[in-house]
Amino acid sequence: MKRLSLVLLSYYSNERIVKSYHAIKALLDKAGIPFEFVVMDDGSKDNSYEIACGLEKEFDNVKAYRLSRNFGSHYSIFAGLSLCTGDCAMPMVDDEQQPYQTIIDMYRLWEQGHKIIVPYRISRDDRWTSRIFSELYYKIMNLFSEVKYPTGGADLFFIDREVIDLLNSRIHPINTSSIAEVLRLGFDPYFYGYERPVGLNKNKSRWSFKKKLRLAKDTFFSSSTFPIMFINRIGLFASAFSVLGMFFYFYIAVFGNHQFWNLKVPGWISIILLIMLFGGLIMLSLGIVAEYIWRIYEEVKARPGYIIRKKD
Repeated sequence: MKRLSLVLLSYYSNERIVKSYHAIKALLDKAGIPFEFVVMDDGSKDNSYEIACGLEKEFDNVKAYRLSRNFGSHYSIFAGLSLCTGDCAMPMVDDEQQPYQTIIDMYRLWEQGHKIIVPYRISRDDRWTSRIFSELYYKIMNLFSEVKYPTGGADLFFIDREVIDLLNSRIHPINTSSIAEVLRLGFDPYFYGYERPVGLNKNKSRWSFKKKLRLAKDTFFSSSTFPIMFINRIGLFASAFSVLGMFFYFYIAVFGNHQFWNLKVPGWISIILLIMLFGGLIMLSLGIVAEYIWRIYEEVKARPGYIIRKKD
């Protein structure tokens, strides 16, 4: 049977590493699924890495690594995928908010031929403010970016070795998120919904507002051209509107009596129209320049222009 790589995102995890490993091992051994357990420590200042090293010495299928500092979970995912050796892989967290049984379910889906499986929570046992902002963010992403998320969004994924190799060789993990890059690759992702047990774990999230904001910006700007196109369209509209207004104003000034619909057209309208004209031209010019900069940005990231899917 083909081996699964589980990349545990460790950050101040302590004994949760050992607890997670034994719980997963009991389930996967019973299901007959061979696996490796890659612990990727994201610059923890406690003894998380030492605990992972102790687990590595005890079990052959455990590997422990750590980053030079705290880079964030999505960069930790990219690092873990570059080191894993399984036929398929899944990053995971140690807070137990996603039932471990889902790993087996997704492995079976992968055996059926799905290259990318994206788990998402059908329901959220979070504060109402967190739910509202999360739903709003993913609605904006689905509306204005080329990446389509499942209802409620997703952070993790289960991927085939072909996808792992593409991420390792063709994607530059700079100012982006792993889930956005996985979804951009195509492969007809399968969205797998699951119920998170209520009250399973009430650990405080280590995702601060600052980290969430940075991730939101990285994800949006790495997968959306909407800001550029918005500037371009606004500039074009303002320029066209001011030109039409100038023709209209000129007609009234020359052929009319400075009255239109019994309203007097003041002289400073011409100044306003000129400001709109040149302001629109500036925005239009910025939009055109930004189009070229965006294409340079895409080339620098060296993303593939197309992907030829391997035959099964």
